[in-house]
Amino acid sequence: MSPRTPTAPTEEEVRNLLKAVIDPELGDNIVDLGMAGDITMVDGVVTIGVKLTIRGCPLRAQIQKDIRSRLEVHPWVTKVKIDWGEMTPEERTAVMSRARWNARENATDTAVPITARVLAIASGKGGVGKSSVTVNLAAALAAAGKTVGVLDADIWGFSIPRMLGMPDRLEAARVDGKEKPMIIPNERVIGKGLLKVVSTGMLVEDEGTALMWRGLMLTKAVEQFLNDVNWGHLDYLLIDMPPGTGDVQMGLARMLPRTDMLIVTTPAVSAQKVAIRAADMARRSFLRVAGVIENMSDFTCEHGESYALFGSGGGQALADEIGVELLGQIPIEPAVANGGDIGEPLVLTATSIAAQTFTAIAQRIIDDTPEIDVMSDCSARAEDVVVTVRRSQSPQA
Repeated sequence: MSPRTPTAPTEEEVRNLLKAVIDPELGDNIVDLGMAGDITMVDGVVTIGVKLTIRGCPLRAQIQKDIRSRLEVHPWVTKVKIDWGEMTPEERTAVMSRARWNARENATDTAVPITARVLAIASGKGGVGKSSVTVNLAAALAAAGKTVGVLDADIWGFSIPRMLGMPDRLEAARVDGKEKPMIIPNERVIGKGLLKVVSTGMLVEDEGTALMWRGLMLTKAVEQFLNDVNWGHLDYLLIDMPPGTGDVQMGLARMLPRTDMLIVTTPAVSAQKVAIRAADMARRSFLRVAGVIENMSDFTCEHGESYALFGSGGGQALADEIGVELLGQIPIEPAVANGGDIGEPLVLTATSIAAQTFTAIAQRIIDDTPEIDVMSDCSARAEDVVVTVRRSQSPQA
């Protein structure tokens, strides 16, 4: 049976995809801001008109990158072209009014700051070390001076509290400007950075307690962690996903569509073939896959001999199949598991190959995340919109 030819998206579907493209200054998506104009689709090529507040706005490159990454996940789309334009004074005034309203009403769908980069650490199956990857990347980002949220969305199989040495129960408090009490994340200072962590493991009496929840309750738990946690300022939010492609994954795609996904696999062909399902789920949900991480790639004994205990090549094969980069290959080191058992991630206590690889992947994530600096030459700045947006998202707001 020959594969079915992908069907072209409708204009409405394209605009829905573009709603995941956020103007970093104005804190809203380019569709609702009126920046997305005419759309044409011919032979796999999508051409879209985009109006900027001013033609030379320095954030043009980032908006262009985000548009392409969001539209190219559609199987019909082979190329994205952008026709740039500039707003009229009347259009610019309307955009500024909307941005001020958004800032005043804090009109985001979740409590996760709009400027935070969201990364879901996912796998097709359990046992590939996804949680170890999550905690070590989070610790490495914090060690680089970043404020990092960690959301343990593996509701049944929570392990993040132990692996980060943060067993304390979560508490709630009334936050200024909020009608109801908010969950306060547990925090851990790492160097000049900060971890903010929430997990169902911080809600139960002890880590041996079984959570016998069904699908709807799982989705509601994730929704509460996104909406009812006082995250404050975040540079990154890392989400430790449960294995598979079930309710939690679908709920996250609906509630936080700007999420990027990192797929974790082992070198084994069987693991790679299962991990491709997580990537397929991301594509079907129009989430961007930001890269593949191969865990347990090999083992080097004390004599210097390396052994591919779980096979070889699975990570690169998976990356090639879904068309993304292999971000790193993490070797098997007992110290990784030991660090998780005692609550001290390897990257904080060692300089081994595995620790160096985690740090290098974290740096690649940082390099791929643009810094949004205060600028004086965008019209949004002239209207003081960005200052208002930033204040509404700061911990002191």
